[in-house]
Amino acid sequence: MLTGKNLVAGETVDSADGRFAAVGALAHFDEASRAHVDSAADAAAGAFDAYRAMPADARATFLDRIAAAIEANDELIDAAHAETALPVQRLTGERARTANQLRLFAALVREGSWVDARIDRALPARTPLPKPDIRRLLIPIGPVAVFGASNFPLAFSVAGGDTASALAAGCPVVVKAHPAHPGTSEIAGRAIVDAARAAGMPAGVFSMLQSTRNEIAQALVQHPQVKAVGFTGSLRAGRALFDAAAERPEPIPVYAEMGSVNPVFVLPGALAERAASIAEGLKDSVTLGVGQFCTNPGLTIGVGDDRFDAFVHQLDGLMSAAPSGTMLTSAICESYKAGVRRLSGIDGVSTSRSPQTSQQEAQALPSLFVTDGGAFLRHHEIAEEVFGPSTVVVRCGSREELEAVARRLEGQLTATILGTAADLEQYASLVSILEQKAGRLIVNGFPTGVEVCPSMQHGGPYPATTDSRSTSVGTAAIHRFARPVAYQNFPQSLLPPELQNANPRGIWRLVDGQLTKDAV
Repeated sequence: MLTGKNLVAGETVDSADGRFAAVGALAHFDEASRAHVDSAADAAAGAFDAYRAMPADARATFLDRIAAAIEANDELIDAAHAETALPVQRLTGERARTANQLRLFAALVREGSWVDARIDRALPARTPLPKPDIRRLLIPIGPVAVFGASNFPLAFSVAGGDTASALAAGCPVVVKAHPAHPGTSEIAGRAIVDAARAAGMPAGVFSMLQSTRNEIAQALVQHPQVKAVGFTGSLRAGRALFDAAAERPEPIPVYAEMGSVNPVFVLPGALAERAASIAEGLKDSVTLGVGQFCTNPGLTIGVGDDRFDAFVHQLDGLMSAAPSGTMLTSAICESYKAGVRRLSGIDGVSTSRSPQTSQQEAQALPSLFVTDGGAFLRHHEIAEEVFGPSTVVVRCGSREELEAVARRLEGQLTATILGTAADLEQYASLVSILEQKAGRLIVNGFPTGVEVCPSMQHGGPYPATTDSRSTSVGTAAIHRFARPVAYQNFPQSLLPPELQNANPRGIWRLVDGQLTKDAV
């Protein structure tokens, strides 16, 4: 049964700050107070030293237990379906992804080489000055605040990738659950609490706060015990958290994944070969999950000719025939409809479907807009994200104009090129441009699939994220919540095991510039 309570250091706590209910009305939930923020952050700080000192296998076992609890809980699927209207099949797959990424981090922690151990041995006879013994590795940064996302109630929420990577790094976590799915969040939060108890973790290793209020989010980010933030959501909210963290007496990093229009460049040779399949694949990618993916392709760009015009006509027919879908919340749907109306009102932008003003609550129709390269270059707002099932086709007059459009783009999570081998050779300079714009470049695919694996980069230049050097998907995400420390002239007895001569953990280390697992 849902309690509707906040979870602080493994215990339910009462609140007198009001209650709220989400779509689906599974229960009413207590609004967290500033006192709850203080208690959760202080508990995380109190647990930090004990948790980071635990053997790697103990942290890995904790992550494995969370994965098993999430995987076995069908109530989680039922609650998420009721609160988000996402299909059960989609949620079942998302649950598997959530469990798999927890296990991926467990394996990473057990293996241990992620700490990037580096050893430069002393050279006492070096002249004119002797060289000291210096050893460096990554250590956990401290308590982390994680903000759940609306569009992934499992994989980017309470037990999602930010929580998994922070716990893997050795950082206690305080989650601010998303108010669009509080019941789902409570069930996932309780699974983490149960796993923490079973694994013998300190109680403050995990807390979860429920709130609809911006001041609670700001209080969490500005709490002096919080040392980093993970966020997935809108540009407006992500930037507000980033600014709040920068205003602290001690600024902290905010790893915010925000807006992206994920441009797709359709090159001439690809259209000559497979225009029909490209149109079908693009329609599927744009409308997947009612367009509520951070990698939804919101721009489709090509060089205009008769074949390109025929492709656009075919895509328009497919989009017009696509059914409406229920979006996550009425507020998100209203924002989508407002975005559609905004695009419809821009000079030089056309659409075959009238602005969506009369659709049922939370129901969104797919939309296709068409413009030319000149209008795109004149109107920056064409490139602003509309979160939902829409894309803007940009018809360029030449390859040069297509590249000018590419240069005008802001930072993106992804950029896609659909082309033949000859296209890719002819447009090689486009790749160089897009390398400066996006975190992941895709050839002959669509961006809406984000594989959870060590090589994945899910991030990009601002405004896609607040730190283009980081990723929120894949094992490299652990580095967001760690910082380097160098130990100079330390005795073996005081060094972390990963830096000791014997290499008791058997990890890969950079010793005097050479990568090795050998003892020193």
